[in-house]
Amino acid sequence: MPRRRMYINAWPMYIMCYNRTSVELKDACMTTAKNRLHKHFQLDAMKIKRVQKILQARTETDAIERALDLAIAEHEKNRLALHATERFAASGIDIKDVYGTLGG
Repeated sequence: MPRRRMYINAWPMYIMCYNRTSVELKDACMTTAKNRLHKHFQLDAMKIKRVQKILQARTETDAIERALDLAIAEHEKNRLALHATERFAASGIDIKDVYGTLGG
């Protein structure tokens, strides 16, 4: 019986960061040599290899940086969605529960 691969192929992605003071695209998330610190972590080697393969990173360091960028971008997206939801709820709009699922 042939062995099946246990990983997922994904397209490479590049996360752009926006500067809050302008609409220009910035590469603020990309780490430069002067921003790097030498740290020691005990990490699961299989997870690193899996992330490296999924994100198509050349090195383990690049894979970890990309994974951290993804986590930061996800947090920012969630923060903005929460802020928009709070503004929408505070706007005083009348929401009708047409399906009866909101309960109340």
